[in-house]
Amino acid sequence: MKIGEEIISILNRIDGRGYKAYLDLKGSYDFNYFTLFIDHVQRDPFASPSLLRVEIPDHSFPRELYQNKTRKIALEDYISRAFAEGIEKRVKGRKGSGKSGILRIDQGRQEVMERSCVNISPRVLEIRFELGLPARGRRIMGSEAQKLLTRVLPEIVSCSCFYGNLPAREIARHVQGYEDAEHIRQQLVKEGLVAFIATGSILPRESGISPKPLPRAVAFRSPDTITVSLETTDGNLVQGMGIPEGVTLIVGGGYHGKSTLLQAVELGVYNHLPGDGRELVITREDAVKIRAEDGRRIEKVDVSSFIHHPPGVGDTSDFSTENASGSTSQAANIIEALEAGSKLLLFDEDTSATNFMIRDERMQRLVNKDKEPITPFIDRVGELYHDQGVSTVLVMGGSGDYFQEADTVIMMDHYQPRDVTRDARNIAREMPINRKAEAPGKFHYQKRHPRPESIQPYKGQRLKLDSRGISTLMIGALMVDLSSVEQLVESSQTRAISYALYQLARNYPHKNSSVTVKNVLDDLDEEINRNGLDYLAPPGRKNPHNLARPRQYEIAAALNRLRSCKMNI
Repeated sequence: MKIGEEIISILNRIDGRGYKAYLDLKGSYDFNYFTLFIDHVQRDPFASPSLLRVEIPDHSFPRELYQNKTRKIALEDYISRAFAEGIEKRVKGRKGSGKSGILRIDQGRQEVMERSCVNISPRVLEIRFELGLPARGRRIMGSEAQKLLTRVLPEIVSCSCFYGNLPAREIARHVQGYEDAEHIRQQLVKEGLVAFIATGSILPRESGISPKPLPRAVAFRSPDTITVSLETTDGNLVQGMGIPEGVTLIVGGGYHGKSTLLQAVELGVYNHLPGDGRELVITREDAVKIRAEDGRRIEKVDVSSFIHHPPGVGDTSDFSTENASGSTSQAANIIEALEAGSKLLLFDEDTSATNFMIRDERMQRLVNKDKEPITPFIDRVGELYHDQGVSTVLVMGGSGDYFQEADTVIMMDHYQPRDVTRDARNIAREMPINRKAEAPGKFHYQKRHPRPESIQPYKGQRLKLDSRGISTLMIGALMVDLSSVEQLVESSQTRAISYALYQLARNYPHKNSSVTVKNVLDDLDEEINRNGLDYLAPPGRKNPHNLARPRQYEIAAALNRLRSCKMNI
């Protein structure tokens, strides 16, 4: 252990020298009320920032605030945001070349989730973050580094990492809000619901690129006929719209809020910040958004329940392609979601393949079934629920044929929902359709068995795992396009997925061929539950500072889009 003042001595000694002299800082330093660890030092001011940690032994946070995993996740999220706020107040812009002076922590957006940058226990509070060590050109700016490390950093730690320096009521609200959301989510299955939207929620967002609530937006009001009351952790009741299990249509005119409602539901798999407007929009954890995805790779997926004997292909029970069509990709996305364990599928007609969703009576008369290899989703949606227990929520503004299959129909009118189930059923009776169901046989699919050796995380001799924004994952020599995986919300999740794929490659090569995709995902989930996100870190990346927990459905989505990945049936 180096005495705290030694960091000043080192910085004075290396001031003005070449940037690599910063390597002398690597180690630990005692700052009396916390210990600073400099784990990794960047070799160039234009490289990724250096990795630092602080450990605070006497953080004074009451034990009840992190007495279970739910509360621990919420408290750690709050502390990361408090640390980020401390940075914002005290660090103004870059100081020098490249990434000089950058100080940042992996703060979340509107979603509250498990992440690796903060870890709290009764023994110690650990904060992981990154710092761009200052340079002028490629020469060390020792005085600027000294200011950041010995003045600015202690101030940030003091204001954000000690319970007595933070607003206790705000912390309690943050933790309670997360716990309430989890408690409500646990009630959904018992109540026969797939989602809940509390009355008073604010669903519209500020803009297409901002996840913050739209100011002065119309507050959500639940229709009386589908209003339910669910309990918070303290026994209070919250009223709102319950979307029941089965087949639910969301209808209405353009620009009236259909897609906005669906987007709120699809992101309701995450808990949100107090005041976000969607903090009590709660969806079952296994909901998966399904869409068409032209050009994606498919590896031995049994799409035969939707696509059968297309010209030039024949058997589709182990269908593979490097360039899927819209309808074929949508069929594969459904099977892959079910394979990963989903029991709730979400669709928006705007991002669906029309010929996959519906084939109306006139088209059936013109194009005979023996010339059409696609079984449209309308002919499987009811069967999926009744035989497989898979519910569907579907935005549909262009085809009333789905009225025949719907258990619930919700109309959005000026961003307000109306229960029009009875009206839709009356219309279906008064205007019967004569289209014929086109499902040949029962819905089924074969489970696949991944071949972990086909996951190749090395580029030459170098382990390459990272993300480029939210929608691009890098593993080895390959980039995986996740732009159509709409329930990813942070690049830290994408990075964690790349690490998860590495662990799959490392830990499963010797397991027998009966291991399914679901088996692998469940094992991985259990390991993270047991050991935290640090379990995902590959050798040489100890104490990862920028991982957020992905769901197993997004891990599966990445595995399925990795062009090197091979599967057995």
